[in-house]
Amino acid sequence: MTLPVEPAMLLAFLPVSLLLNVTPGPDMLFCLGQGLRAGPRPALAAALGIGLGGMVHVLLAGLGLAALVAAWPGLFDAIRWAGVAYLVWVAVRTLGTPLENAPARPIRPGRAFADGMAVNLLNPKVALFVLALVPQFVDPAGAPVLAQFLLLGAVISVGGIVVNGAVGLSAGGIGRRLARSPAAERALRWATGALFLGLAVRLAVDRR
Repeated sequence: MTLPVEPAMLLAFLPVSLLLNVTPGPDMLFCLGQGLRAGPRPALAAALGIGLGGMVHVLLAGLGLAALVAAWPGLFDAIRWAGVAYLVWVAVRTLGTPLENAPARPIRPGRAFADGMAVNLLNPKVALFVLALVPQFVDPAGAPVLAQFLLLGAVISVGGIVVNGAVGLSAGGIGRRLARSPAAERALRWATGALFLGLAVRLAVDRR
């Protein structure tokens, strides 16, 4: 089976994608917050949702649609503010549900997956980043460009799932231990809500 990307180019791309995934950003912090708030399984589900959202960005970039976001500031801002609103809603939901109620109303992995995917999709800077980075490793004279985009995007997404999932799983274990203390539970809940609000503020003030 022939890969759409030359092996040498793929090897050159691997350290770039690894550096991207281990650099703390909104996706990693969201998985950290989900782990602290809901436990390991929802945190891993959030990482999977973020990975799928990243592949959607790659698909849009490969089809050329992400260029519209780069060229039309109004569309960029509309998506950005939708992401801000969603993160604020997640923060309010976190602050309003004490962890002692978790056995009755747990955060299902499906909900965490959808939240992670939404947070990633509603961050237009991901689309712009993909549009700026991936084409540098694409050979227009080689295999179909879309196939190259998808393979390189899969490398980024799989690496992100591993890294963000590991962060969320580690945070989930810490969160479970802290939740046994009422005082620690309140501090954890407010710290996690503040983390999500901080992500919303970062997205609100961030510019291209």
